[in-house]
Amino acid sequence: MPQSLITPYVTRCCIVGGGPAGLMLGYLLARAGINVMVLEKHADFLRDFRGDTIHPSTLEIMHQLGLLEELLALPHQRAETLHAEIAGRDIRLADFTHLPTRCKFIAFMPQWEFLNFLAEKAAAFPEFTLIKSAQVHQLLYDRGQVCGVLADTPEGPIRVRCQLVIGTDGRNSVVREQASLSSHSFGSPRDVLWMKIDKKVGDPAWSMGHTGPKQNFIMIDRGEYWQCGYSIDKGSFEAIQQDGLENFLLQIAEVAPFQDHRLQTIVSWEQVKLLSIRIDRLDQWAKPGVLCIGDAAHAMSPIGGVGVNLAIQDAVATANAIIAPLRSQRLQLKHLLQVQRRRNFPTKATQFLQIKMSQRRPKKRRASEGSKLMARVGNSRWLPHLFGRIIGLGFRRETPKHLD
Repeated sequence: MPQSLITPYVTRCCIVGGGPAGLMLGYLLARAGINVMVLEKHADFLRDFRGDTIHPSTLEIMHQLGLLEELLALPHQRAETLHAEIAGRDIRLADFTHLPTRCKFIAFMPQWEFLNFLAEKAAAFPEFTLIKSAQVHQLLYDRGQVCGVLADTPEGPIRVRCQLVIGTDGRNSVVREQASLSSHSFGSPRDVLWMKIDKKVGDPAWSMGHTGPKQNFIMIDRGEYWQCGYSIDKGSFEAIQQDGLENFLLQIAEVAPFQDHRLQTIVSWEQVKLLSIRIDRLDQWAKPGVLCIGDAAHAMSPIGGVGVNLAIQDAVATANAIIAPLRSQRLQLKHLLQVQRRRNFPTKATQFLQIKMSQRRPKKRRASEGSKLMARVGNSRWLPHLFGRIIGLGFRRETPKHLD
């Protein structure tokens, strides 16, 4: 294509992907006076069944940024504890009420609300630019170092020149593919099917997990409806579909805590969304001129709902590491690898727990071990607080710097 038909842009940092990590990082850089452009491939942030949990660690960051009160003015639900029903018994799995944070709860908020909020706050700074419907398809190189991207937009192709490209474009990252960043996959024996069930008068005020005989059903309060997740064997969705929607709903009825007729609103497979779970991690997060963070660097299982919050922590750690060298125009690969060194431990520790929790074991042994563990948690005063700390705060908290 003739260069004259490509719209050129120049910025200090180009972030590919307008998810939680990308918009938080864009906000932090713009607030610090760094010119930053965020390219988002979709026209808006409206997505169903995305990570909608905002953990106490993220809420604490929003407090440190002076944004918490405005954020919590948006519609959301709160959970001070997480529960599961095991063999008819309500088990308190995690308790956040004793965390050393301003907010001792998880906030459930549609991800598009959170992303729109971050984008609005970032747009208040003249250094911030967000371009939607921008599909990045190629990295640009200069003497072996990444120096920008090419992207397609409805108005035509664009070329963005920059000192640094940051991939926050999720588990199917174009940036990490184009940069040839190698990864290690840990697999997962399970997938999740998501669906919506209308709320009714008399439903429990809040629930995170309901475990029936097959121990594979989750409910999340989304205000006007329940977001329900049904765990299945990896790769079995096609066989479930072939068996018919009616038989699938009968399986749901066996483990769901409400009456069968509530499932009658699900009349098509279009209302059932497959989340293919995978756990992987880049061997090296960066090369000269390019860095990946969030799901682009480490895909997570939905266990614990920690993906969004790890992405936010990655964004804060990245801003802390790169703002000063970007200002002085002395950014080097060592500054990018500093992000990986900082975030490696919490990433590996979280994935280790997720892998252990999802490992396939003989059915009888799995049921026995699960019952024993739940009995210990249910009878313990301190285990729910320990799990609350791990889920709510993670293994390493980040504090934003450069806020002057």
